[in-house]
Amino acid sequence: MSVSNGRQFLAIPGPTTIPDEVLAAMHRPAVDIYGGGMVELTETLLDDLRKVFRTEGHTYIYACNGHGAWEAAAVNVLSRGQKILVLESGRFAVGWGQMAAQIGVEMEILPCDLRRAVDPDALEARLRADAKGEIKAILVVQVDTATGVVNDIPRIRAAIDRTGHGALFMVDTIASLAAMPFEMDAWKVDVAVGASQKGLMCPPGLGFVAANERAKAVHRTADLRTSYWDWTGREGGENYQRHCGTPPEHLLFGLRKSLDMIFAEGAENVFLRHRLLANAVRSAVDRWSEGQALGFNIADPAQRSDSVTTVRVAEGRDPQQIRTYCEKKANVVLGSGIGALSGKAFRIAHMGHVNAPMVLGTLSVVEMALQALGIPHGKGGIQAAVDSLGGSVAA
Repeated sequence: MSVSNGRQFLAIPGPTTIPDEVLAAMHRPAVDIYGGGMVELTETLLDDLRKVFRTEGHTYIYACNGHGAWEAAAVNVLSRGQKILVLESGRFAVGWGQMAAQIGVEMEILPCDLRRAVDPDALEARLRADAKGEIKAILVVQVDTATGVVNDIPRIRAAIDRTGHGALFMVDTIASLAAMPFEMDAWKVDVAVGASQKGLMCPPGLGFVAANERAKAVHRTADLRTSYWDWTGREGGENYQRHCGTPPEHLLFGLRKSLDMIFAEGAENVFLRHRLLANAVRSAVDRWSEGQALGFNIADPAQRSDSVTTVRVAEGRDPQQIRTYCEKKANVVLGSGIGALSGKAFRIAHMGHVNAPMVLGTLSVVEMALQALGIPHGKGGIQAAVDSLGGSVAA
């Protein structure tokens, strides 16, 4: 017996739920790639992405996923044999660095365990030891969706500034853009990358890079540049050059609608919505953890992201049991543990096109699974989530 008939709840950290309005915007014929409509659309998207990244710099749109955006950022500012410093806080910054290493860059990892954010003091110490300035770029993610951590980008920038080190500061915002505050210019980020399938509420397939003038200056001498990713080539006079060929038209139509929806809600309201829903999830997990069979992966509450919560299960328990029950019995899809957390955790995403009934429904099904499977847990997780929202959302 199941109660799974009905619309599926997708609670994985990407792709996230796509609004019906975005799907409808994409349901239209193709248009002339050289015509005024497509030219204007590209221009407005590039301009509005600057607003999302909070930068006066340059923005680029690629037909790719987030990994493609990683490569685009790397090849435009790095040269063969240069050293990069990757700030580990989970799986994805290291993955970015490994991609750069495959194309000729030397990677060094500043290690960190999987239960906390990057330590700015450790970064400062490493940069002070780099007296010759061998490190040319520092790579970090704002949110790591494997661990559920959020890194303090302003504090990391401050640590770099205290040393006077000249490395480029490169930040992956794929799991935080349009879900949590990101201030590219104010935080002195040189290169930022994003993607369409998370907070931006679009299908996978678009990657974004933003670059300031300092990064553009380095770009001019970078020797890893290739024609598809090249920023200079994408600044040509013809619209097709901005896409290095045929634009991904229907994904752009969807992005236009998603940005319109975000701007209509207002950035601060978007961030607040994500924070309140994340607090509700955290309230439930905190209550469940009283049974000592599961708990937060990230130990410090201040370092837990507003995009996704990673829930560890106790040694000897299988998180796949919970995921399978939720999907088969109630049509709720939770994220699996990945990387070093494979088989040790499950993930509850709360970003993008998400609201209170979606989050409360997901949490209710998780608590239902815990009860049905006989997994020890503190009772009242759903009530704790309701209390969190009821105490925060004014009448």
